[in-house]
Amino acid sequence: MAQRIVQVRVLDPEPLLYHAEVLHRDGVAVGYVRAASYGWTLGGAVGLAMVSGGGEPVTPDWLRAGTWEVDVAGVRHQVEVSLRPLYDPRSERIKV
Repeated sequence: MAQRIVQVRVLDPEPLLYHAEVLHRDGVAVGYVRAASYGWTLGGAVGLAMVSGGGEPVTPDWLRAGTWEVDVAGVRHQVEVSLRPLYDPRSERIKV
């Protein structure tokens, strides 16, 4: 798929996401945050973002190959992106 929704987590615990923040891959705008909140169990702002591969499929390898940042009020912050949930992706907490 050339366009996908991905999970986003800001690595710095201070900035907050609201929605419509621009997401950058290797310095190029590739999407925007559609919904966000603070992830207390993850220690930072989290959200869902729509990203476009610019002709390339948005795959886990494509996500890993890039350096990701989100623009919050004119300041870029490093983020982690994932196609899978960032919190307990294998449902290990509920199996205990």
